[in-house]
Amino acid sequence: MVMNEVAPASDVEIAAKLFRGLGDRTRLALLLALLGGERRVTDLVAEVGTSQANVSNHLSCLRECGLIAARPDGRQTFYRVASEQVEGLLRAAEAVLAETGGSIELCRRYR
Repeated sequence: MVMNEVAPASDVEIAAKLFRGLGDRTRLALLLALLGGERRVTDLVAEVGTSQANVSNHLSCLRECGLIAARPDGRQTFYRVASEQVEGLLRAAEAVLAETGGSIELCRRYR
């Protein structure tokens, strides 16, 4: 999707799905944790503070959507952000929040 052109409806729908997925607090927390490098499910459970089943379910969703990748190592699996583009998107969001986070927090339209 090129930002200076009007995107076809299908591109907008796919982009909306991406942002809905990122709008889930647990999935976003998992992605942000993975910016620090590879993690196992048990590591993520401790960092995110939710159940192993919940973490596993969200990791499955993120992996199916291509946002994270998995690397098996013996009986363990290590998860990481799938690409530089995904990492760039998350870093860009951090930069936007550094500038506008206070306004977003106070915004009554974003509940």
